[in-house]
Amino acid sequence: MVIHSPTQPPSPTAPTTAHGGLVVGNYCHDVLIRDHHVTAHALGGAPSFIIPVLHSLSLPFLLLSKVGSDFSYSSATTTTTLHPPIVVSTSQTTVFHAHFLSATPDTTSLPPSGHPDRILKRVGSCDPITPSDLPSNSLFLFGLAVGVAGEILPETLQSMLDLCDVVFVDAQAIIRTFDPEDGTVRLVNLNETGFFHLLPRIAFLKCSAEEAIFVDIEEARKWCCVVVTCGRHGCEVFWKDGELKVPPFAADQVDPTGAGDSFLGGFAAGIVMGLGVWDAALLGNFFGSLAVAQVGPPKLDAKLFQVVKDEMQKRKIQDFPCLERRGDWLGFRESPDQDQFYESLAATKTVVMSQIQEPDWNLVSSPKESAEQNNSKAKLPLNYVQEEPIPSCDGKP
Repeated sequence: MVIHSPTQPPSPTAPTTAHGGLVVGNYCHDVLIRDHHVTAHALGGAPSFIIPVLHSLSLPFLLLSKVGSDFSYSSATTTTTLHPPIVVSTSQTTVFHAHFLSATPDTTSLPPSGHPDRILKRVGSCDPITPSDLPSNSLFLFGLAVGVAGEILPETLQSMLDLCDVVFVDAQAIIRTFDPEDGTVRLVNLNETGFFHLLPRIAFLKCSAEEAIFVDIEEARKWCCVVVTCGRHGCEVFWKDGELKVPPFAADQVDPTGAGDSFLGGFAAGIVMGLGVWDAALLGNFFGSLAVAQVGPPKLDAKLFQVVKDEMQKRKIQDFPCLERRGDWLGFRESPDQDQFYESLAATKTVVMSQIQEPDWNLVSSPKESAEQNNSKAKLPLNYVQEEPIPSCDGKP
């Protein structure tokens, strides 16, 4: 029998009433592999990318995440220190191997994971998050269902919908399956899952262009707003009565892992803080472009984002989205002065990237702490991910 540690107590900034958000999804160990060689270990899982975004915009929330006793980042990062997971003593931490393809892929024949640039394999998984794990005595303004390894169950999402006024769902949390032999991530049609009946209660469903095939945009947009990320082409938003395209930000891609998570964090923050859909999607593109320029979770400094928060305040259309009558919601109307907002975000990105590129500089801490974190990452034991030879994309060692 699995024995869980006590439910994580709220942090000093976490809401106990309907004043903030609820982020649900497990932390992971990510292993990046190119040409059959391990190139990096990093803290993974959607929360590790979303949390820095929410912090940079000063948005309060409570995290519900599980790891095993082998979790390597308990005190190694600001993210996990401020928002520690529940440690399940009899389970292991979820582990993903990301096999990056050397040649430019043929996007007409996608890997089963739906990612044209890599093959993902879940080689270990922690316990799922159940309804009993959620803080049932609290209510939240918004929720983010951001599982990556099947840890969010249909009944867990249903409980989130009961607790949160507005819920954002990442498609990868509800359409992924995993090969029983080697853990390769595969995608299934949303209407074949136990989540499909919950669509009318979901406010926003985010998916990648590859995942959109399995979501069935034309069907899903009848019930909720669907946001499709398109990488270097920006994103598209679909709802029952319309659609729009939002431009991208140029980015030098170092590691695509977590780009969609960072996008969703920025998009959700924009909606919650009163922006219209176009502006919120542009904010999502902005944070996604910052994520791909770094290995692992993005390093963001709230002080550098004050100008972004000031601009968001000017562009705010309401205090909080009321979505009961979605057809009349102001958020779907065209945003004024779109170029101005884009230019403001682009200028901030230039400053942020110049800081990131400085040696030994960490935007959420001091240079000294950054060096300590880098050293701890380099010293991580390999046995938790390499008990057997790492398989290649064709299954051969």
